[in-house]
Amino acid sequence: MTPRPLIIKTLRFDSLRSTNTELARLAATGAPEGLSVVADEQTAGRGRMQRTWSSTKGAGLYFSILLRPVIPLHLWPLLTFMAALAVGDALLEAFGLPTEIKWPNDLLAGERKICGILSETVESPEGRAVIVGIGVNLTSDAYPEELGCYATSVSEQKGSSPDREMLLTSLQSRIARWYESLQKKDGDTTVLREWISRSPYADGKLVDVANGDEVFRGITRGLEVDGALRVEIANDEIRIVRAGDVVSVRPT
Repeated sequence: MTPRPLIIKTLRFDSLRSTNTELARLAATGAPEGLSVVADEQTAGRGRMQRTWSSTKGAGLYFSILLRPVIPLHLWPLLTFMAALAVGDALLEAFGLPTEIKWPNDLLAGERKICGILSETVESPEGRAVIVGIGVNLTSDAYPEELGCYATSVSEQKGSSPDREMLLTSLQSRIARWYESLQKKDGDTTVLREWISRSPYADGKLVDVANGDEVFRGITRGLEVDGALRVEIANDEIRIVRAGDVVSVRPT
């Protein structure tokens, strides 16, 4: 099936509880694919595993987009990977800022988090859909001061005030391009190959993996076709990780 071009239309809000939550509401009323929501602030922004995502007014790009992919359901996790590639391209294009990808949904600059991505499935009158939410730290006001050793922003990395509209325009263009690429023949392979090339976490990285009460250490050994992380533990055993937190371990 030939993928149809993604036509993106944008709704803007001064303040929302969450751009993902608002777009889920709109999807339930029949919103079209490509509808996106942007807010100046989120009062109840969230990340993976229901963590709070700080969303100070004017300090970040808070963006969500509605997608109805035609790829097999087991490949839908790759929408997060596609989005990570699009954000990386947009930050480079808009600000000349290179980034790396941390499995499964963060972008890092200088080894600190500059962007988080949250993809959620929703039901709608047209069937199941996916909302991809993206939060980019534009200034250091986007996160609490105590997280400064873990988070960073475009302004800190580049030493200048970033243009949010420039980033948004570039991001939407890059999402449309990568989304089309993902849905082409062998698009999953294309996206995974490019994602791996941009992620030091993909292979040979010593990491701690935490999922609920379980924590284990191992070395990353590539990805499954759906983006799950392969981690080698003792006795050459490979664990397949589809959920949880992965933290780099510095060898002593």
